Amino acid sequence: MARTVEVVVGVIGRPHGIRGELGIDVRTDEPANRFVVGGQLHAEGAPHRHWRIEATRWHGDRLLLRLEGIGDRTAAEQLKGTRLAVSVPASQRPDDEAEWYDHQLVDLVVLDHTRARVGTVVEVVHLPAHDLLRLALDAGGERLVPFATAVVPEVDLASGALTLADLPGLLDDPDDEDRA
Repeated sequence: MARTVEVVVGVIGRPHGIRGELGIDVRTDEPANRFVVGGQLHAEGAPHRHWRIEATRWHGDRLLLRLEGIGDRTAAEQLKGTRLAVSVPASQRPDDEAEWYDHQLVDLVVLDHTRARVGTVVEVVHLPAHDLLRLALDAGGERLVPFATAVVPEVDLASGALTLADLPGLLDDPDDEDRA
């Protein structure tokens, strides 16, 4: 059987109305593929805690879901903060070639603009404005770098590496500047 990985696709926010609709903070670039009537979602790290999607709709820019077994506001409120996930084949890629799942980026070797190894990716940090890569540097310490084409112009899953742009100070220790 093919290996699968868990992909977080959303976080349950506040309920909408009194009939158990859930507001979803979408965490996927493919909501039309992930939030499909009849589809299955589970709580991150707890595949035994799962729900079938009964209905979906957009309310402005907010996705609303009805999940099987969640029929009122009280039940919906108990799920607030739950990170929703799906299991996908480990080899699956997003539809857009310029996108990756977090698990595909973690553990990639990080190369500088001269293609010299400088560290590894240890985490993808999702912020409202943009994503960051948390890097463990071979020289010691960690750095957060914006995950944007201007900073990370190349991601090569086949070689297991990504390359950083030539940006002065990108990997410098900010504490060294404070001491100077």
